[in-house]
Formats: sequence, C-alpha cells, structure tokens
Amino acid sequence: MLPLTHVTVLDLSRLLPGPYCTMLLADLGCEVIKIEEPGRGDYMRWVPPFINEESALFLAVNRNKKSMTLNLKSEKGKEIFYRLVSQSDIVVENFRPGTLNTLDIHYERAREINPGIIYCSITAYGQDGPYKSKAAHDINVIGVGGVLGITEHRALPAIQIADLSSSLMSCIAILAALRQRDATGRGEHIDISMLESVVSLLAVPISEYQALNQSSDQDVVSLSGKLACYTIYKAKDGKFLTLAAIEPKFWTQFCTLIEHPELIEKQFSQDQDLLKVCLQEIFKQKSRREWVDMLQDVCTPVNSMEDVLQDPQLIYRNVISEVHHPQAGTIQQIVTPLTVSFGSRDMTPPPRFGEHTTSILESLGYTGGEIVDMNTEGII
Repeated sequence: MLPLTHVTVLDLSRLLPGPYCTMLLADLGCEVIKIEEPGRGDYMRWVPPFINEESALFLAVNRNKKSMTLNLKSEKGKEIFYRLVSQSDIVVENFRPGTLNTLDIHYERAREINPGIIYCSITAYGQDGPYKSKAAHDINVIGVGGVLGITEHRALPAIQIADLSSSLMSCIAILAALRQRDATGRGEHIDISMLESVVSLLAVPISEYQALNQSSDQDVVSLSGKLACYTIYKAKDGKFLTLAAIEPKFWTQFCTLIEHPELIEKQFSQDQDLLKVCLQEIFKQKSRREWVDMLQDVCTPVNSMEDVLQDPQLIYRNVISEVHHPQAGTIQQIVTPLTVSFGSRDMTPPPRFGEHTTSILESLGYTGGEIVDMNTEGII
C-alpha cells in the first residue's frame, strides 16, 4: 500500500504548478479529484501540441487523477464542494489572492466544516505584499527572482523553474501539514509563493554575490559557465559535452588524462576565457563518445530528448513508463523519484474532461435525476 492511500485531495488548480504537485501526491497514493470549470476545464487541456486531440502538456502532469466539472460560482456548486470538503484532507488551488473569498470557498469557511482540512494556495507572489494581486507566468517570476539575471545572454531556461519549484515546495509543505495534523488534529492554510520558491534556489549565487560584493550579477556566478573547469564544450563530431572538474583532485586527473599537466595550476586563474578557448581546441580533437569514455568521472554528454528517453540508466530504473489513454492511445509518462522509492502501482491515464463527475456525485448521495438537472442548469 502506498503511503498516502486514503488521503483525498481536491484539486482546483490549473496549468502547471498545482497539477504537478497533485500528480506527485497521486503517485504517493492520494485520491485526487480534479475539479474543473464546466465548458472550459483546466486551460492546459487546450494547449498544443496534441496527441490525437489531447494536449501532450495536460497528459504529462495529470495521471492518476479523477476529473469532475463543477460551477463554483453557483450555490449548488458550493454545496457540492463543501460536501467534498467534509470528506477530504487537502485542497490545492492557484487562484489569485482573494478569489476564494469572492467565491466563498475559502479556508476559514472550509475549516468550520472540516477542522482538519489543509489548504495549499500557490500564487506568483504570495497571499500578501505589494505584488500579491499581480498576475505572472514562469518567465515573469524567474525574471523578478534573479534567475534570468545570472543566466548567460539572459537565455530562457527550457524548463519552468518557478512553476516546478513551487510544485515541489507545495508538496513538501502539504506532507509536513499532514504530519502536524496527525499530532494536533488541526489543518493548515499553506501560502506558497512562486517567487520565494525561486529565490530559495539561489543560495549559491546570492552567497557568492555577498562574499565578493560585486555589482554585476553575471560576474559572480562561478557555476553558470564562468569557470573553464565547469562548463560545456563541443567535440570533434559537433556534439556537446559537460566538464565538471571543480574539485582540485578531479581537475588534476583531467589535465593528466588530456596530457596537459601545465594547466593544473591555471584552474582558477584570472583569465578563464583564455583557458576555455584552450580547452575547446583540445576537445575538438576527439568525438564526444571518445571523451566521455576517457573522462568518465568529469564528462557527460549533453543529451537530446531522444537520448534521454533511450538512456540506459533511466531504462534500467524504469523511469520511462507507458499508460494507455482512451483518446491519445499509448502515452509515455515520466515516473518520479517518489514512485521509484515507495513502490510502483498501475497508473491510471490522465482523466478526460469531467470523466468522473457522475460517479463522484453519486458517491455524495445525489441521484440520477438530480445529476441530470445539474447538467441542464450548468452546475456540472
């Protein structure tokens, strides 16, 4: 049995931060009920690219969940929501601060019905402060949070750092709140800021900045490609590889293996650009495979997505799994370390829009005629 079996999550979130968090909880055994707005649903459902008319992005972060449609602006919708709250453990939402108060489905009301309920609110900037009402996407937050300021050429990262770091922080906070509830019986309102999640990852560059008292962010981040011993190079065949020889013993080993012992004393020299040019000329002498085989302790390939999906380590660890979706067919899923650690289970495919509405309402005691009426009235 998975560790969070018998824990029920009401997922009001959309797009990426909330859904990725609730997928992690589902992987750990939670029953996750994804509550979606009738007619619209999670916006991610309609974002390309598509696999047989199903969004690949939605499919990536919504496995092991149930989907029901519910109009939370209607009084009947609120009644149904609070019936669910009375039987649930966690609510995850990513509305702007104040929206839940407007809808009258906020934490204070919910805890009157269920004192043990845990609300996790994920927002760009938090529930208070001068930025609280601002809308923002990942790119805005990593801009404000300094990540783009320390990235070479201000390049946009290919993964959503703010979205996913706030997902992880949310999951950790929820697990802590569950443990606290075990001891006290009380729930909690968790306030997760995407901005604070991002800034919490800047421990190394901020400490470096403070230690060196520099004014130029780009000049103080030694692990962002500034150092010749810790960066990316192109091999003879045009493929790229990483070099991570930051510890003196590994740098000495590296210089010895490439037959340039005169470079050992230059590891942290002032002219890193010149050293990088020198190393680049050396790396042009062999193919990437030759270098990786020769320098196993310090060099790895820069893999494409195709390479990642075929990587022998990931295949051995069963990180790439498959599940059958009734519309999209067989789709690949990335198994998280949580699932690997706590044992696997049969995955259920990401739910179709409103797929479980009727069964969930029936479990709450609503009859078939009532459900038909709700559909006619736009409640579900």
